Amino acid sequence: MKLFRPMGLAELAITFDAEMRAFPRRLPEQPIFYRVLNEQYAAQIAREWNAPSPPEFAGYVTEFEVDAEYALKFPRKVVGAAVHEELWVPAEDLAEFNRHLIGHIRVTAAFFSLEFTGFVPPQFGLKGRNARDQFVCLVGTFNYSGMDFLCELAANKKAVFLNFAFWVQTDFLANGVSAELKAKVLGAIQKVWRERSPEVLLFPSVAEFA
Repeated sequence: MKLFRPMGLAELAITFDAEMRAFPRRLPEQPIFYRVLNEQYAAQIAREWNAPSPPEFAGYVTEFEVDAEYALKFPRKVVGAAVHEELWVPAEDLAEFNRHLIGHIRVTAAFFSLEFTGFVPPQFGLKGRNARDQFVCLVGTFNYSGMDFLCELAANKKAVFLNFAFWVQTDFLANGVSAELKAKVLGAIQKVWRERSPEVLLFPSVAEFA
């Protein structure tokens, strides 16, 4: 069974730490873990709820498969229009639910508000920089040293994963980065990611430039 879940930045970061193979446990005040049964509804939540909400200002849609026979034990709830259909999984069943996931969790859409600063890493060249400044830094490193560029991507994989969609959507002309150079660096990042982490998909897929 294919299901969807809208997420904020922090939840996606924890999911990435689990190698995109498990959802994080619920907080005590969250007795139900909601899965959405269609991408349209998940995108609506991510765009209209997660993206405008502080402090993260980001909404992601994730897609995943779960063993259908197991998933059918949980009730389906329609919470609005017909498209607003959810699968309600009690928090105490989440660990078992994770064990029934098939393959990796994938990001299929991302939405950001103007206030988005992104995941800020604590190390190397991207240390302490917001998402916009991270990409500008990567462009400079790419132009200066291919080896340093590879090392930066390896050291800050989580920042690359969480901020990549924002980089794709953002215009960096004010930072001195032309559209052509932006595309070239994005393509280089995508190429390195596919070579080093093929099991976790980087969203969105972009063209690779020589």
